[in-house]
Amino acid sequence: MEQIEMLKHVDAQGRIVLPKKWRDKHLKDPHSVVMLVKDGEIVVKANEPEDISDLIDSVELNIKSDLGDWNDVRKELYDIGQKKK
Repeated sequence: MEQIEMLKHVDAQGRIVLPKKWRDKHLKDPHSVVMLVKDGEIVVKANEPEDISDLIDSVELNIKSDLGDWNDVRKELYDIGQKKK
């Protein structure tokens, strides 16, 4: 595992610049990182969103809305959720 330590300046707004070479190599979403603060250390790492594609077919819903209109689907799902409370 590669380990590099570098000194970076933090500007008045609390920003640091991540090196372009690191962003190009490690970030799938160039605008998203995870920061972990523990015991006086700040660790910045690439955000790797969960792959939920295998869950898509595991949910069964009895809805009447046209799946082409996500606003109607969202409203119907919200209404179903409210009835179960």
